[in-house]
Amino acid sequence: MRVVDVQLGDRSYPIYIGEQLLEQAGRYLEQHGLSKQSPLLIVTDEQVAPLHLGKLEQSLQAAGFRFVTAVVGSGETSKSVAVFEEVMTRAIEGGLDRKSAVIALGGGVVGDLAGFVAGTYMRGIRFIQMPTTVLAHDSSVGGKVAINHRLAKNMIGVFHQPELVLYDLSTLQSLPAREVSAGLAEMVKHGLIWDAEFAYWCLENAERLKALDMEAMGYGLEKGCSIKAIVVSRDERENDLRAILNLGHTIGHAIEAVAGYGEIIHGEAISIGMVGSAMIGEALGAKPGLKDTTSQMLQALGLPTVLPAHLDTDRIMGAMMHDKKFQEGRMTFIVPSAIGVVAIDHNVDYDLVRQTVEQLKKEA
Repeated sequence: MRVVDVQLGDRSYPIYIGEQLLEQAGRYLEQHGLSKQSPLLIVTDEQVAPLHLGKLEQSLQAAGFRFVTAVVGSGETSKSVAVFEEVMTRAIEGGLDRKSAVIALGGGVVGDLAGFVAGTYMRGIRFIQMPTTVLAHDSSVGGKVAINHRLAKNMIGVFHQPELVLYDLSTLQSLPAREVSAGLAEMVKHGLIWDAEFAYWCLENAERLKALDMEAMGYGLEKGCSIKAIVVSRDERENDLRAILNLGHTIGHAIEAVAGYGEIIHGEAISIGMVGSAMIGEALGAKPGLKDTTSQMLQALGLPTVLPAHLDTDRIMGAMMHDKKFQEGRMTFIVPSAIGVVAIDHNVDYDLVRQTVEQLKKEA
């Protein structure tokens, strides 16, 4: 068992990382004082439900908890206003009250959707993250929850911290290789923004991580969660420092939007975006080789580092205009100067970004 604490004063919470934790979920909820009189709402998706929902339900039943379940479609399209309304309807019909809690069982999409439901139902009720993907080690920590608008990703959201994160490593065994690699993009990102030694550790242990070696994965997730916990504890609401967690996300979110949230999945888009950020870093004065080293690390983890040529540059740039990080004609980017060192640049030139997008396509 590995435990990482997110320090936020009276809203601090633990991240439990270990195997077979879903079978013990009822005990963990008891320890954290969840009500057995008020029903819980489990939110999961149609891929996760047949694999892991039964274990969670049995554990909750054995501990005496009452609950209702909402199963949504898998994929980014479930982070929509329409699906949000469906889950809210389930919560209301299920009789949730102010002492109820919402449990997110799944990947980042389920966590974002369930967290937004928890953050807005009766103006906010308790929330538990139970991630089942590698990618969700990033999204399940820190309390940023949101749904998408058809014009922009994560535009409708709130800050709503979980009570705890219960990370059952056993659930990762059901993931396809592509999903594992996509999650590793966010893992190595934590090294790229904060800890060069960890970034190089990810490179050296890439094969073990892709093979879901539990010792390597446990350490990598603990380290990634620890870095994010440090950043969040210093800047919960992204007034300054927390923005560094967005490395690669400005370009990445635009790629997702243009590709239709399917052709390129989140971690892959962020991988391409991190290469683009390294290219911008070199253009702004970082030592040559930063882009090549970043690409090497990502490729070792099975991730793409170039942009498909058929994606339209104008549409990608247009999607960035709707991003929360675009203000007054200038673009905010997390710009690396070395592996493990980044800065927040609020004044990146539009033309430089466009040139970078074009170059990412030319290298394909």
